[in-house]
Amino acid sequence: MQEVRVHHLPRDISAEELSGSTVVVIDMLRATSTICRALSAGAVEVVPFLEIDEARAAAAKDRTNVVLGGERHGQRIEGFDLGNSPSEYTLLSVGGRRVFLTTTNGTRALHHARQARRVIVGSLLNLTAVAASIQDEPRVDILCAGTDGVESREDILAAGAIVEPLLARNRAAWKLDDKAHAALDEWQALGDDLAVELCSTPGGSNLMAIGMDHDLVDCARIDALTIVPELDVPAWRITVP
Repeated sequence: MQEVRVHHLPRDISAEELSGSTVVVIDMLRATSTICRALSAGAVEVVPFLEIDEARAAAAKDRTNVVLGGERHGQRIEGFDLGNSPSEYTLLSVGGRRVFLTTTNGTRALHHARQARRVIVGSLLNLTAVAASIQDEPRVDILCAGTDGVESREDILAAGAIVEPLLARNRAAWKLDDKAHAALDEWQALGDDLAVELCSTPGGSNLMAIGMDHDLVDCARIDALTIVPELDVPAWRITVP
């Protein structure tokens, strides 16, 4: 029997408990969506950083080939090349270059998953591709990043969206925990109201408050991408294998 569990926040499960599991990290608004978009646009790799100064110091060693991206309080960090909007990560801005990224929630969730056997970057943009890549895994943990330590409905909806095709392929094979069941139910109850729903989620409300409504549309493009980015923990870099 295969198992899938959903965690609303990194603090809901210790890093040690994720050891040996395949972890899908979701920060739908916006870090994991941005990572997917950057790699699809031709970035060589995305390197996640916890702190701003760490990213700056690392980039200074190879500034010509590095794009500094990230946000604090939703806004681009002073001195950085890009913020955390997927639309900023284009062939022109990141193609053939490395992206060093630090965000409030998403890069911390990736760091929390560092002891997992496999770490995958998930979003609505690549949900079917992610589901296909994990369909034979014995244990899957879907780790939601949340927003400033508060669970975010948009991450939970994306988790449910990833669970759905797993069950569609072989329902009898999968054992779901209570939160996985609940996430699936929420996703299936949503219908065609995704765009409206995102406006009222914690992450969505924050983006609307700072005039970044367009990110809600960009992050809600279901199956716009077919890539499955993975974090190589020993090398600490996200690529598309």
